Amino acid sequence: MGKITGFLEFDRKVEPYAPVDERIQNYKEFTIPMKEKELKDQGARCMDCGIPFCHSGCPLGNLIPDFNDAVYRGKWEKAAKILHATNNFPEFTGRLCPAPCEEACVLGINEDPVSIENIEKNIVETAFKKGWVKAIPPETRTGKKVAVIGSGPAGLATAQQLNRAGHTVIVFERDEKPGGLLRYGIPDFKMEKHVIDRRLQILQEEGIEFKCGVNVGIDIKAEVLRKDYDAVVLCGGATVRRNLPIKGADLTGVVQAMDFLGQNNRRVDGLKYEGEQIKATDKNVIVIGGGDTGSDCIGTSFRQGAESVVNFEIMPKATPDRPEDQPWPFWPMRLRTSSSHKEGAERFFSISTKEFIGDKNGNLKGLITANVEWEKIPGQRPVLKEVPGTEKEWPCELALLAMGFTGSEMTIAEQLGLEADPRTNIKASVKDYKTNVPGVFVAGDQRRGQSLIVWAISEGRQAAYHIDTYLMGKSYLPLKGEGDLPRI
Repeated sequence: MGKITGFLEFDRKVEPYAPVDERIQNYKEFTIPMKEKELKDQGARCMDCGIPFCHSGCPLGNLIPDFNDAVYRGKWEKAAKILHATNNFPEFTGRLCPAPCEEACVLGINEDPVSIENIEKNIVETAFKKGWVKAIPPETRTGKKVAVIGSGPAGLATAQQLNRAGHTVIVFERDEKPGGLLRYGIPDFKMEKHVIDRRLQILQEEGIEFKCGVNVGIDIKAEVLRKDYDAVVLCGGATVRRNLPIKGADLTGVVQAMDFLGQNNRRVDGLKYEGEQIKATDKNVIVIGGGDTGSDCIGTSFRQGAESVVNFEIMPKATPDRPEDQPWPFWPMRLRTSSSHKEGAERFFSISTKEFIGDKNGNLKGLITANVEWEKIPGQRPVLKEVPGTEKEWPCELALLAMGFTGSEMTIAEQLGLEADPRTNIKASVKDYKTNVPGVFVAGDQRRGQSLIVWAISEGRQAAYHIDTYLMGKSYLPLKGEGDLPRI
């Protein structure tokens, strides 16, 4: 695949970024497109691997060497067909995926891996530009109706696959527009929302119906859906935010990250937002949590004109290199520095927030931290301990809690009598994605817990196969084989 000697001839390249002082002036995507010759050279770096571990690293099982080779040979339409064969929405993953495929790349054992994600993005963008991405409605309908709850990546993938099988699919979304966290969680500078809208237009032209502003479980009882539809699929995500139960957590200015990001995305979209305006303008901002959501808060704060932005992470600082106990081809917990971090945020590791400090009017004015260390005890979970004498007070008028999610909301599950684990993930096996209630299925974060967009799409595709089988006795939808790399 690719050019046999390509990895020896060409260095890894990805799309460069616009300068920081330029890009923080707006919410537009800021990557600078590469020339076609450069992209072909990157495709040429794909080695003729005996076993391409990128397949196993990718939760979708994308045929990566095949589309890399097509790009190298300039066969872009062929590359687009190969990519769409396993991935419903490569324009999402090509922008937002942390690229576990690249960590599993054979070339990555001792050199920089193939720039798979960048190639993927350019394949699908070329396909849209050339008009190759078209609606393909099913030729016949089965007469079966399926309700999909949630329009994030899992819900959209489930809906498109089931629609391709000929079922009538209605997607219920409680927000104003479809997209879930893709629309109201991911900032526009990482993915502009017209990217979602053009794909939604394709789905609608294929016959999928979207009902927005409908909160299933409140506006319509879940049991009603069971009676009106032949199958119900829960794809509502893991949306219960993790809190920080310390003194002062109720002060004005202590805000959940998703409230901050969702409001800003609505503002950028020109949508009205009722309630208190949350803005970082002229404030000392501290983002608590070092993951992707924290990074999104950092970039958004800079664009709102924050006075300063500081990022806290309770875990120790990782190394930029692969840890010895996380060998190739497994996903390594290494230090990752996002484009938002590079916009000027100060990062502090092994630090814990002890108390929020308010003024006489109940507004946040600062917080107190302490350094921490993790004591490793053989056979037990690491124990967090505060380092004596390390308390410090920080000025802060806006604290953004970006500490992840604890599980799914249980309103629908309780109405249907679904079983859940202690983290409120709805119980269902990857064997068939069935819950304990006949005709009710679950996919994505609502089943597996907080995870990646690429995993949500994968789960949606897999669940659709089993739902189709449940409805028709068999399915011709594609099913991914076994072989995903486990996390260690």
